Amino acid sequence: MNNKSEISKRLYVSDISCAGCVETIEAALKSVPGVDEVQVNFADRTVNVSGDVPADTLIQAISKSGYTASIMEDNTESERENKDLAHYKKLLKKTVISGIISLVIVAVTMLGLLPDVASFRGQISWGIVSLLTLFVLTYAGGRFFTGALKSFKNHNANMDTLIAIGTGVAWVYSTFVVLFPDSVSEIARHVYFDTATLIITFINLGSALEMRARGKTSEAIKRLIGLQPKTARVLREGSEVDIPIEQVQMDDIVRVRPGEKIPVDGELTEGSSHVDESMLTGEPVPVTKKVGDEVVGGSVNKSGSFLFKATRIGKDTALSQIIDMVRKAQNTKPEIGRLADKVSAIFVPIVLIIAVLTMLAWFNFGPPPQLTYMLVTTMAVLIIACPCALGLATPISVMVGVGKAAEYGVLIRKGDALQKAGQLTIVVLDKTGTITEGKPVVTAIEPSEGWSENELLKIASSVETNSEHPLAEAVVEASKEKNIELISIESFEAVSGHGVRALYQQKTVLLGNRKLMNDNGVNLGSLIESSEKLSKLGQTVIFVSVNGEAVGLLGISDPIKTDSKEAIQRLQKSGIKVVMLTGDNRATAETVASLVGVDDFIAEVLPQDKAHEITKLQELGEKVAMVGDGINDAPALAGSDVGFAIGTGTDVAIESADITLMRGSLHGVADAITISKATLRNIKENLVGAFGYNSLAIPIAAGILFPFTGLLLNPIIAGAAMALSSVTVVTNANRLRWFKP
Repeated sequence: MNNKSEISKRLYVSDISCAGCVETIEAALKSVPGVDEVQVNFADRTVNVSGDVPADTLIQAISKSGYTASIMEDNTESERENKDLAHYKKLLKKTVISGIISLVIVAVTMLGLLPDVASFRGQISWGIVSLLTLFVLTYAGGRFFTGALKSFKNHNANMDTLIAIGTGVAWVYSTFVVLFPDSVSEIARHVYFDTATLIITFINLGSALEMRARGKTSEAIKRLIGLQPKTARVLREGSEVDIPIEQVQMDDIVRVRPGEKIPVDGELTEGSSHVDESMLTGEPVPVTKKVGDEVVGGSVNKSGSFLFKATRIGKDTALSQIIDMVRKAQNTKPEIGRLADKVSAIFVPIVLIIAVLTMLAWFNFGPPPQLTYMLVTTMAVLIIACPCALGLATPISVMVGVGKAAEYGVLIRKGDALQKAGQLTIVVLDKTGTITEGKPVVTAIEPSEGWSENELLKIASSVETNSEHPLAEAVVEASKEKNIELISIESFEAVSGHGVRALYQQKTVLLGNRKLMNDNGVNLGSLIESSEKLSKLGQTVIFVSVNGEAVGLLGISDPIKTDSKEAIQRLQKSGIKVVMLTGDNRATAETVASLVGVDDFIAEVLPQDKAHEITKLQELGEKVAMVGDGINDAPALAGSDVGFAIGTGTDVAIESADITLMRGSLHGVADAITISKATLRNIKENLVGAFGYNSLAIPIAAGILFPFTGLLLNPIIAGAAMALSSVTVVTNANRLRWFKP
């Protein structure tokens, strides 16, 4: 693959085994000219690279650092899973074989079945045990020695280094005792073949269990990939043909029958149905679809048969974008995990220093036999230290947390959003389309004296047909219902945050709020009283004037979403203050605010001033989220600590947002915050566990309790503890899979 591309490339590195590997690979890739950003995910052994660099160059850079990489595409996900499964089975086989040999060695050692090592027969017998141990070290533990050698060549050290040195020293010393027993004092004439083999067995067993548990953390991605059908039924030359989904082209007409999955995104052209979009949006109620409506690839057709025109295919479909966003979010490192990364980077060198100090201390100050005590404690220190638990603590929880959020239609797009969402103190809600349905309708038409309703609506609709504002659409729709014929406008100008100005039959027409009328000297007279009544009912009022004379007003109502009040109460119960932000007048805003129960509201805010209101709250020390549609609210979303954009249908990649809500409900905000808090709590548990384990285990392994208890930690137990520590971290992260916000 030599083609260059600005989009990020995804690589799979099968032999990432510890946090040190992550640092090495990151350093290798960042040294490649043209690489802008590198994200290595220890949890699933994938690497995301952004920059204009050919994939072959990236793979070569990783190869030079001692690792094996391959490019990943969507269709290689199952291939990777098959490789992981094969690796798991291979590791399990090695564990079983090494375990059987280890039990034999333990039996002959503990039961004293072999002659003394100082005798000729003993040397022969123990020599065979040495060869069996060497077989275990090379067959079952070979990856640790090759990994250690790679690290040495790259001038660093990792977990493989610790295991290789610990077990290698045990075998070398024990073999030396067997070959040259007279060179060692009788009191120190011990062999540690059983220790070396059991350590390898326990660590491999832990790795196998960890792999099995780790595979479960990516089930959210697997489910998303599984939503896409393999084939599509398209119309070609008048007949229906089943083709692979990769061969679907833009504008193809696709047939979907009841019970089938919709293969790609499109627009319904014939028929109608109810479609289950719950796997994408978390919304359990099937959505009615009719001609002209969008359908989303991966959703399920529940009832009627229909035809649709493909409008997005391949990587442009909403499902593909969701999968890509979830993967990228899973690969990011929240701030809380960066301390662990810094510690992991220096962890192994520190352990090696502690091991050397332990060795020197026991050799110089320990009781006889000093050599035996020195070997036991040094091996225990090297083996018990676990950088893996530290390295896994954050990414494994992030993977599960991001996947869990996706199950509820919450797409976390940017790295720190997962952490920041759990620290919010204020959530600011835009009114239109966020608290309300965003589907306004004209509910009141009040013309001034001398004007009829139809005349007023004709002027307003003829002007508003040039605007894309949701309120304008409501006005135009009202004229269509009354079959009012519109006439062309000679000029049109939008007045941001206030309304519009137009030239209509050589007359100046203004449509907008009270401020627009006041600024242009329009006397509203009795319309003011009418507008206040409508505002108290929660309606938005649009005044209409012609050549400076008020000719009437329109009342527009936007229904409040049925679950907005309940979702707002959920946020408040979790200790978050909820504020409504709107460009509407104060009376309308006050009515809506009281109906949904927000803590406060800010009215009559121009679109360009919304970001300033967010900044004012932040200056008070608040952690602020903004929830909006991602278009008119883009600056406010970008300026907030966490920006939530409500995406609908195929519109999921809203650039200004940190988090996209696939369904329109505000429950998505509450879900995101709850999942974020649970994920943060899980990360902290993992970090405390990993730091605590290493902080306690290493001093105990070094023999700190020996002066008080006379006990030393057996290196075999150290190996089992090390293996268990990583498994514990992964298992704890997997608890999030059953979490319900």
